[in-house]
Amino acid sequence: MLAMQYIPRKLSKILAQTKKSVLLLGPRQVGKSTLMSQLDPDVSINLAREATYLEFASRPTELEERLAKLKSGTILIDEVQRLPSILNTIQILLDNPKNYFRFLLTGSSARKLIRGKANLLPGRVHTFHLGPLSCEELNWNVDLKSLLAFGTLPGIITEESEEEKILTLRSYAGTYVKEEIQAEALTKNIEGFSRFIYIAATEAAKYLDITKLSSEAMVPRQSASRYFEILEDTLIVKRCNAFAKSSRKRLIQHPRYFFFDIGVLNGLMGNFIVSPDRIGMLFEHFIFNQLNEIATSMNEEIRISSYRTENNAEVDFIIERKNEIIAIEVKASRFVSSSDLRGLKSFQEFIKKPVRSVVLFLGDHSKIIDKVEILPWLDFFKEMVQV
Repeated sequence: MLAMQYIPRKLSKILAQTKKSVLLLGPRQVGKSTLMSQLDPDVSINLAREATYLEFASRPTELEERLAKLKSGTILIDEVQRLPSILNTIQILLDNPKNYFRFLLTGSSARKLIRGKANLLPGRVHTFHLGPLSCEELNWNVDLKSLLAFGTLPGIITEESEEEKILTLRSYAGTYVKEEIQAEALTKNIEGFSRFIYIAATEAAKYLDITKLSSEAMVPRQSASRYFEILEDTLIVKRCNAFAKSSRKRLIQHPRYFFFDIGVLNGLMGNFIVSPDRIGMLFEHFIFNQLNEIATSMNEEIRISSYRTENNAEVDFIIERKNEIIAIEVKASRFVSSSDLRGLKSFQEFIKKPVRSVVLFLGDHSKIIDKVEILPWLDFFKEMVQV
């Protein structure tokens, strides 16, 4: 499917230094298996393969029997969410003082494990997240127009042919529905879900309105709510909660949501053209995803939210990082004026504490307008990894 070039991931060094077992979570095709394979496992088990899954599902003792002669080693198990009960066996093996196993586990659904009451092995396994490539992992050698069209999945980045990129991204949705949704029986109404995911893509980056999504997808509101949960469960979409001074208020206000990769989003919509009417939405998606990818590649916890008042003053993203608050307005233009700063000024008045106000734009030179930093978007991310 994809070129065989391997792009090193920033997380690989952290995983190599971690002595404990690891659970690596991320959507399909972000390179979880490839990354784990770089850690030289002694045994590899892929539960995405139906024959392998059936072997383990029909024989609860299969893992113990396969490892009986080893007593030690590194064991890779892909797509562990397909068989959550295997985590109980892994705990037994880890707790046996005669064994010296290290497990490398991958999964594409954290919440599915939790909802299935899986044993997440607290204290025994460290959990990490992997997404598409960050600009840092691309050595800052980026063509923004291409990234806004095709995204940053590793296999897409290494594919030279635009035609192949388009074919792969268009097929992503079909493969996802077939292998993730239908195979796992997450819903019986595949046609309704397929309509919903397309409508969800057309409304991406906006504030979540389940009623509108259900109406346009022609599915009951309860089904639409469930379908959106599936998209979250399988890590296809991420919420960007509304900013508030208390955690309670964060949960009450409507969130925005973003697809994990722009190329997948464009594939769902069947549109890879970065036209003037789409570039704003695509650039916001890109910035949101890069904020997440750079943070996860450094294994850093950050909170990303959005700000909106009743008077429609808005700030695209509020970043809470360590002891710093950064308010970011995203401007898909080479020009920024004072009128673009209304939301940032409103947020400064609302928060009543030190906040760094930034506009990320397509221009080449940094400047300051009304005490707000106007930064080329790539400069901001380079600075982010150096902090």
